[in-house]
Amino acid sequence: MNEKWKKTVRITGVTAATYMVFRYVLPLVAPFVFACGAAILLKPSAQKISEKLRIEWRGRKIGIPPCVAAAAEMILLLALLGFGAYVGGRSLIRQLMLFTEEIPVWVDQLDGWMTGMCHRMEETFGLREDAAVYILQDMLRGLGNSLKNGIMPYVMGNSLSLARGAVKAAVLLVLFVIGVMLFVQELDEIGRRIDRSVFRDEAQRLRRVLSVMGKAYLRTQGVILLITVGICTAGLFLLKSRYYILAGIGLGLLDALPVFGTGTVLVPWAVFCFLGRKWGKGAALLLLYMICYVQREVLEARMLGNRVGLSSLETLISIYAGLALFGIAGVVLGPVGALIVREFAADT
Repeated sequence: MNEKWKKTVRITGVTAATYMVFRYVLPLVAPFVFACGAAILLKPSAQKISEKLRIEWRGRKIGIPPCVAAAAEMILLLALLGFGAYVGGRSLIRQLMLFTEEIPVWVDQLDGWMTGMCHRMEETFGLREDAAVYILQDMLRGLGNSLKNGIMPYVMGNSLSLARGAVKAAVLLVLFVIGVMLFVQELDEIGRRIDRSVFRDEAQRLRRVLSVMGKAYLRTQGVILLITVGICTAGLFLLKSRYYILAGIGLGLLDALPVFGTGTVLVPWAVFCFLGRKWGKGAALLLLYMICYVQREVLEARMLGNRVGLSSLETLISIYAGLALFGIAGVVLGPVGALIVREFAADT
């Protein structure tokens, strides 16, 4: 009983410490955690670039240091991502313009629906058709005024907050790039300090857990991305979409983002199809969304669990617990926390 009690206390302590670190410490150092991970990935290529560009001048070797090469790689990658976001944004605006051109058609359809509703109200409540039309128009007018009066004050009242958020994001981006440079420069020294530390064994175990989890997560997301692109491309091809390849790739990339997912596009698209009385296409889009959602949930739990040593059920439970505790970041933090608890407490 004494041994069981000690193990229970140890598991509880490690779990509480992991939660406290994830909840309160990680948000304070998150940019530098990402910068450290990026530096570890970029350092080999940065060293090769630095060696390739090194020249001899007056008996001395001159070249750019690896930290500058890593910063250049990171800036180039961010520029490519920004260009992709710009191209995607232009495509989105173009689609929105096409969407506005369809509004008159939907208004005519809404008018027909309203007329039919008026007839039913006249038959049910004995209202005259003009009275029923007046009631429905007043309801729609009230709905429009409510939306206008609710959205405009929100936008005007939060414009300063949005500006502050943009400035904060720019500052974090600069800190991230500088952090990558400094970590590339000091990774070897940090490793030597860890080896001389009294917590060397714990640091090595933690590094092993994070390495396994990072590789497993990237591989899992890559496989899911390819499958999602294939499913969306095939589905849109069967729906006779003119841009099924481009749209399929876009939906796959959107699904890889932590916040959005394929439902951000497919669900509103299905609603617009229903408004246009295209019942079959709308149902097919909803079915496509459900297929993408289910395959992501199943494959993420199964593949991630197999690679990190957790069962599918354990991975699913840890992902759900992470989502409940930490939001979207919990998709990663949940399994990481489960691995840390098992490494430092459960199996001791």
